[in-house]
Amino acid sequence: MRKSGPNDRLVTAHAIQVGDRITTTGIEGETLSTAPLAIRIEKDGIAVVFRYGVAVLIGLSQQQERDFLEKLAVHVSGKLDRYEEEGAVIKLADDDEDQVPAGGPIQVRAMSPERLLTIADVLAKSVVLARDERRVAEVFEVIEPFARELATRGKARLNRNGILKLIGNALLVQHRVSGRVAITEKPDALWDRPDLERLYARLEDEYELRERVDALNRKLAVISETATTLADIIDTQRSLRLEMIIVALIAFEILITFYQLFTSSPG
Repeated sequence: MRKSGPNDRLVTAHAIQVGDRITTTGIEGETLSTAPLAIRIEKDGIAVVFRYGVAVLIGLSQQQERDFLEKLAVHVSGKLDRYEEEGAVIKLADDDEDQVPAGGPIQVRAMSPERLLTIADVLAKSVVLARDERRVAEVFEVIEPFARELATRGKARLNRNGILKLIGNALLVQHRVSGRVAITEKPDALWDRPDLERLYARLEDEYELRERVDALNRKLAVISETATTLADIIDTQRSLRLEMIIVALIAFEILITFYQLFTSSPG
């Protein structure tokens, strides 16, 4: 079976998040771009590597993808046990306009590197968002039993270390969204090719990048507020127990004092 490549009328793009970070230094190949790093694979394929842990492989066969990922592994830190993946089909348009029909192939005027880099940027951001959305959903699953127990019993068995982990997970996801990945920032390719702004805007709308970031930030805010509230409840409970212990110690000391006075008084 013949593999597809950027010179064909129809190619596949495969975005894969392999880890938390990829060091691009030392990755060999014919360089098409440096930010992000894009290299040619054999004759027709392109691999776009993003420092925040994503590789977008365009026009590669399954074997070529496996070979590239094996070579890439030594440059990956924070490797994932399970890859996050997203795919798309890119097609040469029948007319002279880039189009992104809902649910259909991404249609481009030409399989130029700049257009492929623009598509790769959106796919990479989308696959990162998918992982962060899943992680936030997992945090909500942990919070829900606490909230349900508070609602039904008026109290909950809370673990401070567990709550701190919730806050830490929320901060990590927030850092990825607003920091290293910079979901809402436009790709560098658009600085040299402003004519691709419309293509990027259509891709951004199709993959709902801004809407997903906004929804994610709202959920992160809820998680942070909930975790802070639970931590305050834990602190209140600990303070109450400490006060009870102090009262008990004072009472015990008073009893000892009375006992000593009683035993030492002349019979």
